[in-house]
Amino acid sequence: MGQLKRRWLAIVTHLGSLLPLASLAWNYFHDQLTANPIQYITFRTGKAALVLLILSLACTPLSTIFGLRQLIGLRKPLGLYAFTYASFHFLTFVGLDYQFDPSLLQEAILKKRYALVGFSAFLCLLPLAITSTKGWMRRLGKKWKQLHRLIYLAGILVIIHFVWLVKSDVREPLAYGAMIVLLLGLRLTPVKKALVNLRERLAHRRRGYDAAAFPKDLN
Repeated sequence: MGQLKRRWLAIVTHLGSLLPLASLAWNYFHDQLTANPIQYITFRTGKAALVLLILSLACTPLSTIFGLRQLIGLRKPLGLYAFTYASFHFLTFVGLDYQFDPSLLQEAILKKRYALVGFSAFLCLLPLAITSTKGWMRRLGKKWKQLHRLIYLAGILVIIHFVWLVKSDVREPLAYGAMIVLLLGLRLTPVKKALVNLRERLAHRRRGYDAAAFPKDLN
């Protein structure tokens, strides 16, 4: 029971990350994939990948701002789940939509700009998933952190992919894009230092209020 209490956040993260897949499975077995199942699966897996990618990017800034160190441990599973859904999204496109036909795929990727950008985003995520283990962290050393900054490029490319895909109503992809830009801004050193200083001042002030409200017994 004690271990369950300590790991509740990780358990919620895994369950929440698997919900989109479970929902798709439910829809499949109950014949609820709409009149265009390939398009439906493509959109749902792509959306899940984007949301999980943003959540993974949010872990470090939220930990810095609020001092929630336990969020750091969620970056890896969220990032891997994002890659998993991106892989389903990509495989749906190349397998179900284009039947793994090399000539059709080459034409689609080169002539459809949203497909080219989406493929580029997937290629950015691929080495990050491969090198996500502790062994690769040791082997790459300082280069590991530099390599994993590709996640921000992947996030930007995904937003461009989304905007070009929907074409007309771009409010939703732009809202996600604004989140990524905000998370990028929060990682800038001056912004990060200012937020840490603000958090420390607020914590110090709160301790002062607590001391005033509940003075220690001096006897």
